[in-house]
Amino acid sequence: MPQQPAAEPPLYLPPHLTAGHWQRAGRALLAKMLGEFAYEELLTPDPGPTEGEYRLKLPGARYAFTARRGAYGGWQVDPESVRCDRPDGLDPLRFLPYARTTLGMGGETAGHLVRELAATLTADARQLATALTAAELADLDHPGIEGRQDGHPWIVPNKGRIGFSGSDAARWAPEARSPRPLPWLAVHRRLARYRGVPGLERPEQLYARELDDVDALRAALGPDAADYLLLPVHPWQWEQTVLPLFAPWIASGEIVPLPTDGDLRLPQQSIRSFFNTDRPERCTVKLPLSILNTLVWRGLPTERTLAAPAVTAWLHGLRDGDPFLRDECRVILLGEIASVTVDHPVYRELPEAPYQYKELLGAIWREPLGPRLDSGERARTLAALLQTGSDGRALTAELIARSGLTAAEWTGRLFAAVLPPLLHFLYRYGLVFSPHGENAIVVFDPSDVPVRLAVKDFVDDVNLSDQDLPELRALPAEVAGVLLRDDPQGLCQFIHSGLFIGVLRYLAPLLEAHTGLPEPDFWALLSAEIRRYQARFPELRERFELFDLFRPRIDRLCLNRNRLLLDGYQDRPHRPHAARHGTVPNALVGVDVRRPALPSQPDRIVAPAP
Repeated sequence: MPQQPAAEPPLYLPPHLTAGHWQRAGRALLAKMLGEFAYEELLTPDPGPTEGEYRLKLPGARYAFTARRGAYGGWQVDPESVRCDRPDGLDPLRFLPYARTTLGMGGETAGHLVRELAATLTADARQLATALTAAELADLDHPGIEGRQDGHPWIVPNKGRIGFSGSDAARWAPEARSPRPLPWLAVHRRLARYRGVPGLERPEQLYARELDDVDALRAALGPDAADYLLLPVHPWQWEQTVLPLFAPWIASGEIVPLPTDGDLRLPQQSIRSFFNTDRPERCTVKLPLSILNTLVWRGLPTERTLAAPAVTAWLHGLRDGDPFLRDECRVILLGEIASVTVDHPVYRELPEAPYQYKELLGAIWREPLGPRLDSGERARTLAALLQTGSDGRALTAELIARSGLTAAEWTGRLFAAVLPPLLHFLYRYGLVFSPHGENAIVVFDPSDVPVRLAVKDFVDDVNLSDQDLPELRALPAEVAGVLLRDDPQGLCQFIHSGLFIGVLRYLAPLLEAHTGLPEPDFWALLSAEIRRYQARFPELRERFELFDLFRPRIDRLCLNRNRLLLDGYQDRPHRPHAARHGTVPNALVGVDVRRPALPSQPDRIVAPAP
């Protein structure tokens, strides 16, 4: 009797993909497109007949909406106010054909962008279907709230994840909130290199901390086990990238797949970094993923991965030797304490090859945050503070209510926790972190009052001054070889664009809407905290002038313009950098807030006549 073929598995269908969730997500994304494209001057809406109303004429469609103008020339478009004279015009995917000519976007870029936007909307629909109230969000710990966030507030297609299928996203995206085990690999030392901070110079020292039974993993390697380095690998990366591209070395036995270590791990917002939920005292692991998300392929650059422990050791040394950072700020630097890099032997000889092929395999072990918190402390990323619960209440409003402070007092405490260590590293040592919403983590006391700062992601996001500063003359060679140098205003731009524009530009109007704190007061509190630091360290006056955060205008960095007009989706030998386009007024000097004349009333807003 002939054997019956195995039944095909049913098609994967996301349960959250309903018309209602899709339409809600689409309205929000269209409002974000209008606001962020206008901020980057990709679109130029015209003022409407009353304060806060705007009109946008595109080939084939006309739009009307209300928007609040705030710091740095930002736009906050009310999703419920958007109207169009075309019946399909409120669909953000349909918006692209109407806007493409005005945006100046080519057909190839537009085609890929539709895919990224559709993936982003699918993820947003999932978040809407599983949303929590503000009080429930406030009760979550740091790993728990990671999967509840909306993604990058500035980049429009912020969950594009080109390379992931629908079922891949259901397994491995942060919003899946599904802890899973990671398999390991053994890679021969002919291909792999290990580095560790002092105390972890030998890989066995790391494995003793991170693995329950290293011998069990190595059992398949036989008598040559000592010739191999061990590292976790993302299952998607193994199937899609390692298996096809490293096939010759798998065939030769120089790369050997191993079982999982058994620990469940939860993806963070960056997708490629994982909390250990079974053993929180163990490291976060950062693994390469050859997917295109936000602006770059999410691999691990070989030379930077190799140097990560040296960068960590140097930064820890600066902090530990500085009483202000160590004892007063008590800043937490989540060090990248060990790494394994695996070069592809062929791509290594092709420097002009696309950079995605130079970031294929490796691992970084980063210190976990939990063991570094005091009893009762709780941590949340800055990005988490932008969240609004399913009940329409902002998480920050809930935290302020729990703290017992006024909105102004709580905001002042937030700035007092976040700014001093960042300013001290800039002014005293001529270095900046990239303090965007995921790299900067706020630590709260048991009353949900911000008290101190934790920072992560060093080797990718620390930049140094190009000036001849005494503090940088004894820089270790391995550190000097990988950290980028920038001019003084370039370093200031990291704080302005990463923190002030990339996070606080959104937090200020959120606080005004939900707590009544006027936006000009918000920026005045921020400016006052910088002045307070400068008064504390008058001996650094020349550095305050060199790294001038109070210039009247600053360069406008553009993250969406980069994708739409400059880099598009082409492969390059090097990672792209954010575009610069014109300047914006500095909110530390003065902020012009223009609000709609009336609260949003959609029945009063009609589409303009054709």
